[in-house]
Amino acid sequence: MRLSLHRAMLSYGGGLLLHTASSGPVAGLDTLYLALQDADGIKATGEVRINIAYLNGLAAEDVVTEALALLPRLDLTPAPEMLLAAPPPLLSRASAPLRMLVDLALHDLAAKRAGQPLAAFLGKSELGKSELGKSAAVPIAYPTNQTLFISDDATFLRQAQAYVGRGFRDLKVRIGAADFSDDLARIRSLRARFGADVKIAVDANAAWSLADAPARLDALAPFDLTYVEQPVAPVGFELLAQLAEASPIPIMLDESVRGEDDAMRLATGGHRLMAHLKLVKLGGLAPALRAARALAVAGVPCMIGQMNEGGLATAAALHLCVATQPRFAELYGADGLSNDPAPGLVYADGLVFAPARPGLGLSFARERTETLWEN
Repeated sequence: MRLSLHRAMLSYGGGLLLHTASSGPVAGLDTLYLALQDADGIKATGEVRINIAYLNGLAAEDVVTEALALLPRLDLTPAPEMLLAAPPPLLSRASAPLRMLVDLALHDLAAKRAGQPLAAFLGKSELGKSELGKSAAVPIAYPTNQTLFISDDATFLRQAQAYVGRGFRDLKVRIGAADFSDDLARIRSLRARFGADVKIAVDANAAWSLADAPARLDALAPFDLTYVEQPVAPVGFELLAQLAEASPIPIMLDESVRGEDDAMRLATGGHRLMAHLKLVKLGGLAPALRAARALAVAGVPCMIGQMNEGGLATAAALHLCVATQPRFAELYGADGLSNDPAPGLVYADGLVFAPARPGLGLSFARERTETLWEN
């Protein structure tokens, strides 16, 4: 098995600036890639974004240092299915971003060896056990929302109009970085412009206080929102469940779902909360698939989503959506990237499409990245 580690800074065209209440302005996506090639010449690649310290507290350079220390010691020669089902202790102790990086590469390799798109492979594997495995001819497409980041009012409405013009009518508005009255005005402007033709959700990124939340949820109720994501900081589960019980709008948790254990806690049911699952927090596809299936059994609505990420990480979340059919999906991360070394996703008519090829379906151009290490 040949391994190599690569890095690239991905950027968006069209002047798009990522800006949320938790992240502040973000200029680009600092991204790591793990490329594998087995003895038969099959190539596979994993991806993870690493400039997300505002999410996980891990500095990008610390993740790079961890990867450079771990990968030369990691034996990836056993069958990828075995490694995914029972990760070696060295990998199990790694940070969630590094586990995701390896997990995606192994899933890409396993599905390519099976000659199946990853969605079909997940469906037929012991990890998935769905009906998708009966055929490799799975359409790799799923509806996705689009997010409206914090910006001036003119940019906000211009971006919303552009998304709706492309067929995206499921919009999520980032709020919480300014006065709440400004947030209300922006949501009011969306309803005035598009009426009931669009779905609107909001994401406060934990910016509200628990004391302010009830009144603010009541103030948002007239706008017929699909959900409010993470209105307050990750306080105790019981307090969040009480807030959701009294809320006129469904509440989805994101920052509170810090790993698989938190997702499984929600999967016990008996509450009105919803869950947002992200591969980079859970550590990859394998734990996210377990969590999604447990939440479905418990009747807890879930969104499979992502950070803003490149094509390979976005494709992984897309294949997971196809395999698990969550109620919500957030897969906009690769839309508009100008220098992605793994292009190929298509955004149109409210959907994201991946090529129906084995594995993740995308080719990785390592020459468009900086090589940090290879064995």
